[in-house]
Amino acid sequence: MIVVMFLSMIIQNMLQSRFEKYSRVRTNSGMTGAEIARKMLADHGITDVKVTCIPGRLTDHYNPQTKTVNLSESVYNESSVAAAAVAAHECGHVVQHEKGYLPLKLRTALVPVVSFSSNIVQWVLLAGVLMVTMFHSYPVLIAGIVLFALTTLFSFVTLPVEINASHRAVAWLENAGITNYETKPMAIDALKWAAYTYVVAAVGSLATLLYYMSEEAKEGKNAFVEKRAPDFSKFPRLP
Repeated sequence: MIVVMFLSMIIQNMLQSRFEKYSRVRTNSGMTGAEIARKMLADHGITDVKVTCIPGRLTDHYNPQTKTVNLSESVYNESSVAAAAVAAHECGHVVQHEKGYLPLKLRTALVPVVSFSSNIVQWVLLAGVLMVTMFHSYPVLIAGIVLFALTTLFSFVTLPVEINASHRAVAWLENAGITNYETKPMAIDALKWAAYTYVVAAVGSLATLLYYMSEEAKEGKNAFVEKRAPDFSKFPRLP
């Protein structure tokens, strides 16, 4: 878990630095992120999705419920490679939605379930530990693990959705003449580091889930119930 946290910090820092770097590189078209988003939607025959500006930094997202591509101020107003890549990526999600891309449909179906489970999963796990402590009853704890498993599933379903949206973005930017042989690798690099954040989140979620299901975790719960110090010496450690 410590390794995952360390990797997450590194990737977040790299993403920020890449965004800063490519925000200083202008595209040949001179189009802002908002203009690029509207052009990509128009090129795909999509007319019922609005492009809006929202506060924050790297807060860009597509909302299928309101049918809006929401771009942060730096992306919406700037004509940089970073802004072009982010705007096209979010529009990639719109194209996925329009074409009925299966992983996106699955992720959308999971959103209400995961929103509910993520709000209560920690409390359910805590209640499960207390139930084991007082009554040696495991159903509540198992329910908590199942809820956490849903959030892990959501993290992994998100991966192909994000990667595919980036592929669509890069291909369209090149075909539309917005990026060239010099700026295309920059757009790819920026989106690559954004994708890594989702990979680390998924791996971290899986690692936590496996820990909850491990013999080591069981030893911790048993030690808590028996009011003794846990004995983790019997479990192998990495060198």
